[in-house]
Amino acid sequence: MKNNKSHENYRHLIWVLAVTDFKLRYQGSALGYVWAILQPLLMFTILNIVFSSLFARGGGIEHYSLQLIVSLMLFFFFSDGTGAGLRSLVSKSQLVTKIYVPRWTIIVASTINAALIFCMNLIVIIGFFAWHKFLPSTAAILMFIFFIITLYIVIVGFSLFAAPLYVRFRDVGMIWDVVLRAIMYIAPILYPLSMLPEEWHTYILLNPFAFIVHFNKEALISNHFADPVQYAMFLGIVIAIFVFGIVMYNVQSKRIAENI
Repeated sequence: MKNNKSHENYRHLIWVLAVTDFKLRYQGSALGYVWAILQPLLMFTILNIVFSSLFARGGGIEHYSLQLIVSLMLFFFFSDGTGAGLRSLVSKSQLVTKIYVPRWTIIVASTINAALIFCMNLIVIIGFFAWHKFLPSTAAILMFIFFIITLYIVIVGFSLFAAPLYVRFRDVGMIWDVVLRAIMYIAPILYPLSMLPEEWHTYILLNPFAFIVHFNKEALISNHFADPVQYAMFLGIVIAIFVFGIVMYNVQSKRIAENI
């Protein structure tokens, strides 16, 4: 009974921290929460103008705009979630050092904040599919939901590992920013995977984010899915990242307060 109450208190604490972060993020801006949708939408508009002429027309890529908007929203979710999780303990250093709360709740709350923003961006994705009068299959929509869940698990696993590390080595933040830029261009966000040499595909799809982006587009647009072996490997990597994050967090968590 006591454990159940503790878990309920943790859930409430995480939710309060996440909502507070969400409110503070856009406090003082004229457009407020609209920026949660407007920022990725502006990026999409620029990239769509540049690349649609290359791929949609010349390359004959089916529904390029729909593929791009889905991929970009997933990338913003991944980028925001890992970035917020990475910096969560340092950004809330006063909470870490002056009040006792389980440090992992601060990390998880930061990732939930990114998830709330992604939920708002889902409105944009649905709007684009409605505008193009394109309805994916039920299986594709369920697969999209599955991929969102697994992507969030990856974000949490990475954040649990990286946040305590960032407390000790601030260089980790700059390194991760560079890695995110590399992922932006290596993962098939702006282009289809088929544009790359076939011998590269296996290695690129070992990156769970690249796997999610590629097979999300394949499912939603072409109703094409990976085979069971590919899904098994993907899930194995996702679970490994999550478990690794928990283990490394437990190893590093004892010295967070003194290193911050």
